[in-house]
Amino acid sequence: MDIPALPPRVLTVAGSDSGGGAGIQADLKTMLALGVHGMSVLTAVTAQNSLGVQGAWELPVDAVRAQYRSVVDDIGVQAVKTGMLASALLVETVADLLAGTDAPVVVDPVGVSKHGDPLLAASALDSVRTKLLPLATVATPNLDEVEQLTGVRVEAEADLRRAADAVLGFGPRWALIKGGHLAGDAVDLLTDGAQEHWLRAPRHDNRHTHGTGCTLASAVASGLAKGMEVPGAVRAAKEYVTGAIASGFALGGGIGPVDHGWRLRRSPGAVV
Repeated sequence: MDIPALPPRVLTVAGSDSGGGAGIQADLKTMLALGVHGMSVLTAVTAQNSLGVQGAWELPVDAVRAQYRSVVDDIGVQAVKTGMLASALLVETVADLLAGTDAPVVVDPVGVSKHGDPLLAASALDSVRTKLLPLATVATPNLDEVEQLTGVRVEAEADLRRAADAVLGFGPRWALIKGGHLAGDAVDLLTDGAQEHWLRAPRHDNRHTHGTGCTLASAVASGLAKGMEVPGAVRAAKEYVTGAIASGFALGGGIGPVDHGWRLRRSPGAVV
């Protein structure tokens, strides 16, 4: 009997979303949908639903470090994605771990939830700038996170280049500036300072978009783990997230999640 080939392995280092729409839960769903083996290092636990975040608790640094070493030293990784890191101490701990890992890193510098709840202490911003972003193969900030990190306010598509330059100044190889909060089509700019890739998609009239940032970053990491170059991984991730947003569904009384399984539900004979 032939032994199946190992799928690419992707590690997410992020917080838990008890409602299942974002965070670790969104990351692992995305990884499964895209054909890679997802693994996790939990950094924080949140009490969270479609209405917002009711509470958040950081895990001890020793617990985060032990989870990471347990996975990386035994199983290995082909890519790492970071999400909610909450505090300067956790950011610095994760940065130290990443510095010793030979794999591409996608940094989603999570600052606030979809509902506007803070998920990163203001005191941690400098650690993100100086410790975490220099290790990133791709950094994926949204416009609020760009302003938090760089002070650059993006009000129109023409501002995306200036935002990307500011983020690249902190050291990531590539910056993916997500322009989803702008009017018109959903346009993102991916650049390494020399190449520019503009990614456009139609804007879907669907308010159920919880988890888009986590999902996009995890999709990029999944592509990198498969051996794709950064522009190809980002384009594939954008296509996947666009479909997930179009299929987002109501859950609870507030903002529902994107549909991580949209491709499965659209396949012939799929159970819906």
